[in-house]
Amino acid sequence: MIPAAITSLDVPLLRMQGVCKRFDNVVALQGVALDVRAGEVHAICGENGAGKSTLMKFLSGVYTPDDGEIRIDGAPVRIAGLQQAQTLGIVMIHQELNLVPHLTVAENIWLGREPRRGWFVDREHQREGALACLQRLGVDISPHAQIDTLSIAQQQMVEIAKALSMQARLLIMDEPTSSLGEADAARMLKVVQDLKREGVGILYISHRLDELAHIVDRVTVLRDGQYIRTLDWAATSIDEIVSLMVGRELNQQFPPITRRPTGEVLLRVAGLARHGVFGPVDFELRRGEILGFAGLVGAGRTEVARAIFGADLADAGSVEFAGQRLRIRSPRDAIAAGIAYVSEDRKAHGLAVNMSVAHNITLANLAEVASGLGFIDAARERRTAGHFIDQLGIRTPSPEQLARLLSGGNQQKVVIAKWLFRQARVILFDEPTRGIDVGARYAIYALMDLLAAQGVGVVMISSDLPEIMGLTDRVAVFRQGRVAGLLETRRCTQHDVMHLASVAPAEAPLPPAAALASQGP
Repeated sequence: MIPAAITSLDVPLLRMQGVCKRFDNVVALQGVALDVRAGEVHAICGENGAGKSTLMKFLSGVYTPDDGEIRIDGAPVRIAGLQQAQTLGIVMIHQELNLVPHLTVAENIWLGREPRRGWFVDREHQREGALACLQRLGVDISPHAQIDTLSIAQQQMVEIAKALSMQARLLIMDEPTSSLGEADAARMLKVVQDLKREGVGILYISHRLDELAHIVDRVTVLRDGQYIRTLDWAATSIDEIVSLMVGRELNQQFPPITRRPTGEVLLRVAGLARHGVFGPVDFELRRGEILGFAGLVGAGRTEVARAIFGADLADAGSVEFAGQRLRIRSPRDAIAAGIAYVSEDRKAHGLAVNMSVAHNITLANLAEVASGLGFIDAARERRTAGHFIDQLGIRTPSPEQLARLLSGGNQQKVVIAKWLFRQARVILFDEPTRGIDVGARYAIYALMDLLAAQGVGVVMISSDLPEIMGLTDRVAVFRQGRVAGLLETRRCTQHDVMHLASVAPAEAPLPPAAALASQGP
């Protein structure tokens, strides 16, 4: 039963008015207003760098506003830390999940709040409480299961169960479906609808605008740290929201194509296999093309890319670069050969988040910014970083800014700048636009096309089929660790790709012959 103070529509569960935040000379937020009602899903939309994360950090107690006020149930509050936020019933589920891999589900749900029986943890109470929260979500997960044995979708459910154990009244969800496949994302949206019916207020951040239509009541748009507008979802459209986000009409989702792929094979992979994971895998990447890797979650796309880059060792097969067979035993070997990998988890595997933008850009090619004595030439490093900041349009106060303080789109550009400075000739992009807004996506797409136009071979792994269809020249469709087919993108449909990704050859006919691509020039 939701208390009357929470259910009153006259007094919103949360109201923020005129909130501002400055970091030195940079204005992160200016005069933002927002309110959330109990039993409402309220979306926050904006490009990367619009101020969404800063706004949420006010509510989770990480930052305090320089100006403005926050009210809960009509009463002004100052949220001085995470514990106070939780006391007020505010819980945030971050895009990067905050779970301890080697602990059990129950231990994670009650972490830091363990029920006690005298001096000892009450394991029975812990298990029963965790089970009650999981059952409330309608998920079949054992409280005894260790976190690192669960899928990403199951871990997301554990995070929500943890929020329920804290008696969350206002739940902040940051990109909850960004790492999920279609079926798991649909289950997540159902959970959001169930929580909404129970009276939980939900702030929902997502760049997947199409999914918002299933759950959202209202949407607030931010741009460049300023409040733009709050709209009833039923009275608006995705086109209007995108226009408000970017401050202009975005008539094209994908940039004009400038590349001209050649028949020259830049990278040839033959019989590549890793026991129990993928293989054998065969494909060729041509100079100046964008080759897509499509397939269902778990089909082996990322694993193949990591093996080519030397992050994981293959058991069999060969990789040839420009006609020369490579011996890749580590990423160092791949980088030396001119192969780069942009990980789907840029914070864990693409960036040194506590180092500056300049350090990150030069990290893979330190010899080029070193003095004759082997020390880093700070002036040369700043000039190099400044060049790529300007070239890629990286939004940062300075090259000395810590990478972790940048928005997702700008972090991705820093990773790409690192490999451009290294002069990579093959770049493997793994989910390059995950968690990135529509404006930044367009910029990443344009950059990938530019790289291909300059003769770089580009592989793009994506779970977003419209992205695959709109940007690639050919698409290798993975199923159960193998390439089920190679299609000419302009001659096939999304249905053809999904057919190969999900249906065994004996179960149904292949796509039309015209769609099938040859490996040769």
